[in-house]
Amino acid sequence: MTKPPQEAAARSVSRAPVQEMRAFNRFYTNLIGALDYSRHLYVPYTLTESRVLYELAHAARTDAADLRAELSLDAGYLSRLLAKFERDGLVERAPSVADPRRQRITLTARGRDAAELLDERSRETVGSLLAEVPAADRARLAAAMRTVREILGGGRGRSRRRGKRADVLLREPGPGDLGWIVQRNAAVYAAEFGWNTDYEGLVARIVADFAEDHDPHLERVWIAELDGRPVGCVMCVRDEAPGTARLRLLLVEPDARGLGIGDQLVAACVEFARGVGYRELTLWTNDVLAAARGIYRRHGFVLVSEKPHRSFGVDLVGQDWLLRLHGRPA
Repeated sequence: MTKPPQEAAARSVSRAPVQEMRAFNRFYTNLIGALDYSRHLYVPYTLTESRVLYELAHAARTDAADLRAELSLDAGYLSRLLAKFERDGLVERAPSVADPRRQRITLTARGRDAAELLDERSRETVGSLLAEVPAADRARLAAAMRTVREILGGGRGRSRRRGKRADVLLREPGPGDLGWIVQRNAAVYAAEFGWNTDYEGLVARIVADFAEDHDPHLERVWIAELDGRPVGCVMCVRDEAPGTARLRLLLVEPDARGLGIGDQLVAACVEFARGVGYRELTLWTNDVLAAARGIYRRHGFVLVSEKPHRSFGVDLVGQDWLLRLHGRPA
């Protein structure tokens, strides 16, 4: 009788790596026990509930079907969990704007507070664990963990086929990330369009204004992380007009383009703005940024005005784009 392909492949692997992986699995299972959410983070959520809250707070797509696929959850179990969150005032459920057959899940203000608390306590717990690791070994440990994820996750090369969505993490900025936004915007736009330091100054002022004074419930920054490094960013901030938010500083690193990262960043910004009650989302860009304009169109933005100007050392055509969100006033 012919053996199944998986069994035949498994038998071709030598004993040593199998034993090493089993030993690592036992070690890691015990380690994860030390990070148990309900016991050590002092929160009333199970690990699965915490994972769902994390995905809702960080993922660009928040349809129930996307959550189920991303977390490998049973449909009935996820439905019951979301119903519990809805009763507790943590989420709101509504038909998806893009496809009414799908259910869009968004965090309420209370849900965002819960997710932020989980994130904060998780960082503290992991930070306490890493504090026991000698400083000289932390970079080596991080590199080893990235290697495990890359190899067992199919490898970085596979995830980078053009046109395929990347397994990217959208997260809040950590120490140094706001400076990274300024530096990479300046470097990328200088290299690709010849913009001078006037643009770097503009980005620095935008980022400084956010860092010094922003409302965390109505304004947010996302960092797109791929393979353990930042590869993109976007901001959602209040505009001068009541009930209006502004999308700013969308950027994707040149070597990470074509993977849908820009779409995920803009989707996160749109969902956040809609979820907190803005009526409109606006942005200003320039006509030379063709790829970005294509992303904005796909998400429903429409061009409302354009005007020639000279900025950043070059002649440009500035454009104002608008997306009506039909939410309650922010």
